[in-house]
Amino acid sequence: MSKTIWLVLPVLAVAAAAGLWAAGRLPLTATAPVPASGTSGAPAVSAPRPVPVEVAAANRRDVPIHLLGLGNVQAYNTVTVRPQVDGQLVQIAFTEGQMVKAGEVLARIDPRSFQATLDQALARKAQDEAQLANARVDLQRYAGLVAHQYSSQQQYDTTRAQVAQLEAAVQGDQAAAESARIQLGYTAITAPLDGRAGIRLVDQGNIVHASDAGGIVTVTQLRPISVIFTLPEEVVPRLLKTMASAPPPVAVLSRDSKETLDRGQLTLLDNQIDPATGTIRLKATLPNQAGLLWPGQFVNVQVLIETRPQALTVPATAVLRGQKGAYTYVVQADGTVEVRSLTVGPIAAGVAVIEDGLHEGETVVTAGQYRLQPGARVEVRPPQAAATRSGQAG
Repeated sequence: MSKTIWLVLPVLAVAAAAGLWAAGRLPLTATAPVPASGTSGAPAVSAPRPVPVEVAAANRRDVPIHLLGLGNVQAYNTVTVRPQVDGQLVQIAFTEGQMVKAGEVLARIDPRSFQATLDQALARKAQDEAQLANARVDLQRYAGLVAHQYSSQQQYDTTRAQVAQLEAAVQGDQAAAESARIQLGYTAITAPLDGRAGIRLVDQGNIVHASDAGGIVTVTQLRPISVIFTLPEEVVPRLLKTMASAPPPVAVLSRDSKETLDRGQLTLLDNQIDPATGTIRLKATLPNQAGLLWPGQFVNVQVLIETRPQALTVPATAVLRGQKGAYTYVVQADGTVEVRSLTVGPIAAGVAVIEDGLHEGETVVTAGQYRLQPGARVEVRPPQAAATRSGQAG
């Protein structure tokens, strides 16, 4: 009897454990779940939420077409002011960085020795002029005597030659006096043009020479001012065609292209293309009245080569690129979107010219495209709201 009990106990324990496991897995009731809605018994499926997007309409406008290049500002003229005579620099009459006018005195060299040379030339001229006046009186007197045969012809000819010599001497004295006056004028060193004075290169009291390489100061002309920039060689035919009618307008922008620094005209297309880079150098001239352009400054340059009248345009953000080329999402009347292939022309100032694929007045998606699929339903939101909604969904 006890042996039989010991054989049955393990079987009972296993059965009890299986019953407990089954009780935990089975539902408490045997009734079937009730559908949330409807009578078919299938659970309801919620419709996908519309995608918030920004949109814009395709419209027509005049579109300016620009060529963009990187340029370097250069002074319109740059002159290193050097002494033209030797002497001691007795005065510096400018301040570094000062705007100077043409003819304004910048420095002075000791003029005393040059003034003495001029005075000597003038004295020599006065002496020769006195002798010339006396010789002319003698010549006139001998002319009357020869006419009455009271004097020889030889005496008359000698006096006439003396007059000619003294006239030549006076002319030489005049030239010497002019040379001395010019040398004296060089002691006052003046600005050759309107511009800004740079850093002083020599101090007052030094002996300067006409052969000095450094000079006294450099003056740069800033109004007007020049910009040298480069463009690809393939734009040369279009530039030549534009320049044949009128100089193209040029806008100079800051390095980040957020600010227009000045506007001017294209004045020069270089006479050769650089074969190493495949680019051509151009020069623009700008008034620089605001003084925002400075020699050595790097800038971005826009050259207006044409204006397309009444071109069909959309915001550039509406144009996407795929394996098959450019495309956009067009909003249909039922609120869904359609993928439309595009032929895109120039893109400038955030506007894309559409040559084929759209019609005027059609609505395109400009933001939120990356959550779209063909046929997706969209919800048009203001720009800020669409951006907030997209951020929350992400």
